[in-house]
Amino acid sequence: MRRRRSSECECLVHRQPPGTKGKAPDSARLPLVSAPGGLTVNQHSNRDAYHLPVMADEVVEWIGPMARDGVVVDATFGGGGHTRRLMKAMGEHIEMVAIDRDPEALENATALGGSLTAVRGNFADLGDILDSHGIEMVAAVLFDLGVSSHQFDVDARGFSYRRTGPLDMRMGDDADFTAADIVNEWPVEDITETIRTLGEEPRARRVALAIVAARPLKTTTELAAVIEDALAGGRPGRRHPARRTFQALRMAVNDELGSIRAGLDAAIDALRIGGRCVVISYHSLEDRIVKRRFADGATGCICPPELPVCVCGREPELEVLTKRPLTPSEDEIATNPRARSAKFRVAAKVAS
Repeated sequence: MRRRRSSECECLVHRQPPGTKGKAPDSARLPLVSAPGGLTVNQHSNRDAYHLPVMADEVVEWIGPMARDGVVVDATFGGGGHTRRLMKAMGEHIEMVAIDRDPEALENATALGGSLTAVRGNFADLGDILDSHGIEMVAAVLFDLGVSSHQFDVDARGFSYRRTGPLDMRMGDDADFTAADIVNEWPVEDITETIRTLGEEPRARRVALAIVAARPLKTTTELAAVIEDALAGGRPGRRHPARRTFQALRMAVNDELGSIRAGLDAAIDALRIGGRCVVISYHSLEDRIVKRRFADGATGCICPPELPVCVCGREPELEVLTKRPLTPSEDEIATNPRARSAKFRVAAKVAS
């Protein structure tokens, strides 16, 4: 029997850092309109603009065999590329649940038909989502972490430092604040810590001081210019100097790392024995969480070595099936450069 998580579980709480005034103002809300089936979508959506699915062949290889024995969950539906490949490969032998916090993403789900249930929500709440649909256990869960290319390409979403848009960066309208709240209202210490921790920017304080001095900031390109000026004369590199800071702001707005931790716990909890959790990550912070959670789940006895027999009674709940992460082929990288940094990990449930 799958263990139920408390609705007050700390891992699901997205705490608001100091200086935040609460939910984003109505004027900053995503431009949403009602759609058939109770979904809500962006009125400027382009169904064909989503990114190519990364390592889709590997997803079919590792998840496909599970599909005959229960529900498969695509926890990050996006443009539906992975779900589409799985449904094509398995035909009528697959029942899927597709989850995404971005209402625009789920606009694509209705076209797939078949045994597909589309749910608007955060994968951090995976356990509650499955409970609400009467699903006790699942055969596999897929996470394709990060942000889609489509979200970068829509100026109004504010994800790109190369395109002029509002400082928004919310993946859905469930976030408590926007990037504008961070850069214009947070104290310099909190901005510094966010950029250093989530962006792994070694010159975080210099960037934070420049941001505070330039307030108020309204657009993505204004912010990018401030960061570029602050880091001028630093170490040369091919990548834009604003990249790390924009990553940090996006991750803070969407509580991405907290969602990953909560989502992994819920997914592992929901898996049937033999079921698989597949995760595709794109940078070290994401991958580190996945690696450690899988390793922790695969750990048995934790008694001190001096004890002659085990007294803790701990048994592994997971088996890590990819001892080292799989990576995309050179051919895939040539076709889809976004895949370059992908790491693909798989673990199987071995005990409740």
